[in-house]
Amino acid sequence: MDLKPLITLVAIINPLAIVPFFIHYTAGFSATQRWQTIRTAAIAAFCVIAVCALLGLQILQFFNISLQSFQVGGGLLLISAMNMLNSRPAEERPNNATLEAGVEKAAEGNSIAVVPLTIPLLTGPAAMSTVVIYADQARSIWQHVALVGYGVVVAFAIMVCFSLADPIARVLGRTGINVMTRLMGLILAALAIEVMTGGLIKIFPILASPAIYP
Repeated sequence: MDLKPLITLVAIINPLAIVPFFIHYTAGFSATQRWQTIRTAAIAAFCVIAVCALLGLQILQFFNISLQSFQVGGGLLLISAMNMLNSRPAEERPNNATLEAGVEKAAEGNSIAVVPLTIPLLTGPAAMSTVVIYADQARSIWQHVALVGYGVVVAFAIMVCFSLADPIARVLGRTGINVMTRLMGLILAALAIEVMTGGLIKIFPILASPAIYP
């Protein structure tokens, strides 16, 4: 079983890096409200991964986008990796307007689990494009099932990290979370280059030809 898609998804989503945002958004929530937010965020993240794994290619075909172009575009994961190496989460940090919107939703009693926690903080464009690329590489129904299964693992990781948000923040602190984020970013940078290279070779096969020296 190839665990590369799972490793990539965990590196991109990186729920540890989102723990401070979760604490911020759920400040003042009761234990019941916080657990409901955790459960909804985990389920929503799984649904995003499952839809991309099962229908992502059909969606690309509908918009007449070639997978090779999408794969090269997936190389933009490198931007997410650079953000992570700078101790930023997998997606760009939300601006003040996004933070204020989250606080307002929390104050109104609305769920903030789907937006902004799940999208874009957890499963943003980087995670979606990664799942679609790996879905194209699946050669059997069982590999697609495995990809969806990785969504279950990611959802479980989100539930664990968010459930233990306060202890994690106390133990790791800002420095510990930053170190974990940088390590994930380093892994993601290498994977992003591999994805982009694969797409470029498909578009320009000559790149795969051995160099000819005089």
